[in-house]
Amino acid sequence: MDIVFIVISILTILSSIMVIRSSKLVHSALYLAGTLIGTAGLFLLLQAEFLAWVQVLVYVGAVVTLILFTIMLTRKGEEE
Repeated sequence: MDIVFIVISILTILSSIMVIRSSKLVHSALYLAGTLIGTAGLFLLLQAEFLAWVQVLVYVGAVVTLILFTIMLTRKGEEE
Protein backbone atom coordinates (compact mmCIF):
# COMPACT_ATOMS: atom_id res chain seq x y z
CA MET A 1 0.00 0.00 0.00
CA ASP A 2 2.85 2.39 0.78
CA ILE A 3 4.50 1.69 -2.56
CA VAL A 4 1.27 2.48 -4.43
CA PHE A 5 0.96 5.75 -2.48
CA ILE A 6 4.55 6.73 -3.28
CA VAL A 7 4.16 5.93 -6.99
CA ILE A 8 0.88 7.86 -7.33
CA SER A 9 2.30 10.79 -5.35
CA ILE A 10 5.45 11.01 -7.47
CA LEU A 11 3.47 10.83 -10.72
CA THR A 12 1.05 13.50 -9.48
CA ILE A 13 3.86 15.82 -8.44
CA LEU A 14 5.71 15.34 -11.73
CA SER A 15 2.53 15.98 -13.68
CA SER A 16 1.84 19.16 -11.71
CA ILE A 17 5.37 20.40 -12.38
CA MET A 18 4.88 19.74 -16.08
CA VAL A 19 1.69 21.84 -16.03
CA ILE A 20 3.85 24.84 -15.18
CA ARG A 21 6.87 24.00 -17.34
CA SER A 22 5.02 23.07 -20.52
CA SER A 23 5.20 25.70 -23.24
CA LYS A 24 2.13 24.47 -25.17
CA LEU A 25 -1.31 25.11 -23.71
CA VAL A 26 -2.81 21.81 -24.86
CA HIS A 27 0.00 19.84 -23.26
CA SER A 28 -0.41 21.83 -20.09
CA ALA A 29 -4.15 21.03 -20.01
CA LEU A 30 -3.42 17.32 -20.49
CA TYR A 31 -0.87 17.39 -17.67
CA LEU A 32 -3.52 19.10 -15.54
CA ALA A 33 -5.86 16.18 -16.27
CA GLY A 34 -3.10 13.81 -15.16
CA THR A 35 -2.65 15.76 -11.95
CA LEU A 36 -6.37 15.68 -11.19
CA ILE A 37 -6.57 11.95 -11.92
CA GLY A 38 -3.60 11.39 -9.60
CA THR A 39 -5.43 13.32 -6.91
CA ALA A 40 -8.45 11.08 -7.43
CA GLY A 41 -6.14 8.08 -7.02
CA LEU A 42 -4.97 9.47 -3.69
CA PHE A 43 -8.61 9.87 -2.63
CA LEU A 44 -9.15 6.19 -3.49
CA LEU A 45 -6.23 5.23 -1.27
CA LEU A 46 -7.89 7.17 1.55
CA GLN A 47 -11.06 5.12 0.89
CA ALA A 48 -13.00 8.24 -0.10
CA GLU A 49 -14.60 6.82 -3.24
CA PHE A 50 -17.24 9.53 -3.52
CA LEU A 51 -14.64 12.30 -3.53
CA ALA A 52 -12.59 10.40 -6.11
CA TRP A 53 -15.57 10.10 -8.46
CA VAL A 54 -16.49 13.75 -7.97
CA GLN A 55 -12.88 14.69 -8.73
CA VAL A 56 -12.92 12.69 -11.96
CA LEU A 57 -16.37 13.69 -13.14
CA VAL A 58 -16.33 17.38 -12.27
CA TYR A 59 -12.73 18.41 -12.64
CA VAL A 60 -11.34 16.05 -15.25
CA GLY A 61 -14.56 15.64 -17.16
CA ALA A 62 -15.83 19.19 -17.15
CA VAL A 63 -13.07 21.65 -16.34
CA VAL A 64 -10.32 20.15 -18.50
CA THR A 65 -12.74 19.65 -21.39
CA LEU A 66 -13.82 23.29 -21.07
CA ILE A 67 -10.19 24.43 -21.04
CA LEU A 68 -9.37 22.36 -24.13
CA PHE A 69 -12.38 23.67 -26.06
CA THR A 70 -11.52 27.23 -25.06
CA ILE A 71 -7.94 26.80 -26.25
CA MET A 72 -9.03 25.28 -29.54
CA LEU A 73 -11.73 27.84 -30.28
CA THR A 74 -9.76 30.98 -29.42
CA ARG A 75 -6.64 30.42 -31.48
CA LYS A 76 -6.53 33.31 -33.93
CA GLY A 77 -4.04 33.66 -36.73
CA GLU A 78 -1.78 30.93 -35.49
CA GLU A 79 0.31 29.44 -38.25
CA GLU A 80 0.74 25.73 -38.64
